[in-house]
Amino acid sequence: MLAAVLLGGQVLVHLLGGRIHRRNTLEQMAAVGPDSVFIALVTAIFVGAVFTIQVAREFINFGAGSTVGGVLAVALTRELSPVLTAVILAGRVGSAFAAEIGTMRVTEQIDALLMLKTDPIDYLVIPRVLACCLMLPILTLLSLVTGMFGGLIIATNIYNLSESVFLDSARNFLGIWDIASAMIKACCFGILIAIIGCSWGLTTTGGAKGVGQSTTTAVVTALLIIFISNFFLSWVMFQGTGSSSLQGF
Repeated sequence: MLAAVLLGGQVLVHLLGGRIHRRNTLEQMAAVGPDSVFIALVTAIFVGAVFTIQVAREFINFGAGSTVGGVLAVALTRELSPVLTAVILAGRVGSAFAAEIGTMRVTEQIDALLMLKTDPIDYLVIPRVLACCLMLPILTLLSLVTGMFGGLIIATNIYNLSESVFLDSARNFLGIWDIASAMIKACCFGILIAIIGCSWGLTTTGGAKGVGQSTTTAVVTALLIIFISNFFLSWVMFQGTGSSSLQGF
């Protein structure tokens, strides 16, 4: 973890210096974003459907069926969409970063970059950090929309809730800050995933076995840090007795 913290500091210093390898960044954005859309959306639509199944019946029994859409929207926006999308990327992208850079380390390709006076942080790490930071919020927004669609299908077809009531409830419960907080969380998670994956890749030793160990450890560490950081981000963003979800209700 100390190596990841140090790498994060180096990335910040290099970014402040304006050192961005544009072609590598665009390639990594394509790998992180479009290649991850399908699995993120499939996950989101079923999460939205399952959440609606779990809460709709209870809410209807309590006479609060008109709030199902709003509760789903708040849950997806504040927690489920950013966290689950980050978990998917940690498993898919974070592991790929660790494996790719770890393989370059044990085959001495990174040493070759240094011999060619190419900084591995500029060439390998920063493009991946920027790609995750930029693409994860977009994936989170798409997951939010898809999750709401999944919940809408269940609410209207199984529980006979009105589509307009469902959507109006979501519109009334959600505030601008809820959407903004989801984007902030997604951006932070993306940076953490990229830095942890790259850090474990750069510190890989021991040949093929070491690459496997680094890949596994990178994913486990990224997941743990995502959940821990999510607590602190949520505590900062939503602590107190006020609730934006009830302002329009």
